[in-house]
Amino acid sequence: MIHEYGLTIGPSKIHIKTDKREAIPEAVKEVKYHVRLLKEYVGRNPTFQYSLEPLKDDPDAPLIAKLMIDASRAAGVGPMASVAGVIADLGLRKLLEMGAGVAIVEDGGEIAAYTSSRDIVVAISTNESYLSGRIGLLVEHEDTPLGIATTTGIANQKTISFGMADSVTVIAENAAIADAAATSICNTVLGVDPWKSISRGVERAKGIKGVRGVIISYGGYIGLFGKLPRIIKISE
Repeated sequence: MIHEYGLTIGPSKIHIKTDKREAIPEAVKEVKYHVRLLKEYVGRNPTFQYSLEPLKDDPDAPLIAKLMIDASRAAGVGPMASVAGVIADLGLRKLLEMGAGVAIVEDGGEIAAYTSSRDIVVAISTNESYLSGRIGLLVEHEDTPLGIATTTGIANQKTISFGMADSVTVIAENAAIADAAATSICNTVLGVDPWKSISRGVERAKGIKGVRGVIISYGGYIGLFGKLPRIIKISE
């Protein structure tokens, strides 16, 4: 049986799914703890929140900030580009410490997941209405743990994007890398020629350590790269 729990912490809308009910309160406590430390750190270091470029290591930073710095450096973006992914990773880590066999933590669409047996289906969202929510990734035990992140070429309260992609979905070794990489890749998908734009995104993906694969949708075209979970059609 899968148990679910949702919570909101500031701008973070977190959704937890697991087969181990008693692990949920501990994961919630863990996430709240790290988010509090991040908020305090950002208050002392405002540059951290607004930098669009990777920052140097800070030995005095809390774990959550250190993980964000590491992921953003790998992708060549600012640390806040990985915040949702890192939060998801930290929640997943606690679920696994508590013995969960199925564990999924989502923060605003960025997903950290593990399954010891049953398959997980993750829907892919995009600005292309004919695709959004109609295809997904079939995640099996052999694929996990993994991170999945999706971004678009539209700036919003959570993300600053300089690209034009309808969607960029990244599959990576963890959600932190996936989150930062999705922003980095999307930033390169620019121009009136969809194929050339998608090709630039694929080349960027190839250069980011920890990225397993990417799906790029732009201008009615789709580009795939890397080792992806099986793509399936989702019934309406």
